[in-house]
Amino acid sequence: MQAIFFHSGGRSDVLQYGEMPSPRHCADHQVLVRIKAIGINPIDIKIRTAPDRFPVTFPVIPGCDGAGTVESVGTQVQHFKPGDEVYFSQPGFNGRQGSYAEYVLVDGDLLALKPRSLSFEQAAAAPLVLITAWEALHDRTNLCSGQTVLIHAGAGGVGHVAIQLAKLAGAHVITTVSNDQKASFAKHLGADHVINYCNQDVITAVLDWTNGKGVDIAFDTVGSNVLQSCFSCIKPYGDVVTILQPTSDTNWSDARLRNMRFSMEMMLSPVLLELPEGKSHQAEILRQCAQLFDANQLTIEVASAFNLSEAADAQQYLEQNHPIGKIVLTIPS
Repeated sequence: MQAIFFHSGGRSDVLQYGEMPSPRHCADHQVLVRIKAIGINPIDIKIRTAPDRFPVTFPVIPGCDGAGTVESVGTQVQHFKPGDEVYFSQPGFNGRQGSYAEYVLVDGDLLALKPRSLSFEQAAAAPLVLITAWEALHDRTNLCSGQTVLIHAGAGGVGHVAIQLAKLAGAHVITTVSNDQKASFAKHLGADHVINYCNQDVITAVLDWTNGKGVDIAFDTVGSNVLQSCFSCIKPYGDVVTILQPTSDTNWSDARLRNMRFSMEMMLSPVLLELPEGKSHQAEILRQCAQLFDANQLTIEVASAFNLSEAADAQQYLEQNHPIGKIVLTIPS
């Protein structure tokens, strides 16, 4: 099969395109998927640049997100059959293969049927960001109707999905962006208030919009200084959740003063730690989101599509441009 792979970490030019052995035999709980499209995520770049931090096997085929059709299923797989159109997020950890390839074996409890209303490219862009935003807002913070939520980087992959999920839950949404185009996009998704962090002070703008009270929930998708600012934007007894590792110089005094609740969200944990219930929960998130897509209540933005052979260019584009929405790879039929 054709695949993207690398033998050592580094810049995007370590990615090679060529022939790799095709997976053949499904274990009892696995599904063999013929890939039609692949979503690119920042974690793919982190694995490429520092593979020793992750439980990968060389040569590494990167990628988490994919969409395609079922080729065959293991003996214990009950809910999928050959020909089904599916989507999933499965990092290539603990002996698994990533999704930058024509075929991949996927744990059956990580799969969901692809939303009928989405193309393979749209579906491939969705899983990791859907799971991350859902777990952050619903599982970590118990989002409720009527609350006010600050979502950072609202035009990005996770951010643009988080805005929609928060609005569907009945929340009031404040988001941050870097330019007017991204501001218009965030407003189109339903954001109630948009802050351009390039020419506005985020903390002042949040407190002004909330009449000095602060938000109920702050969702950090950027890290470092952005996480630090969340502690000044949150109301007493509020929630802050981040998808990044706090730095050693993080000042927790405001967080402690406000008696806030702090959570971390890492959607890779179920595969990293081999947690069956966690994997099943993520598949259920994808199933629920598929219903929202098909009911026209949820959308996914694809900024650009590249051929599989152009994976290095695609990752470089993501690193340099921080586009609206997601970048995908496609595999010609």
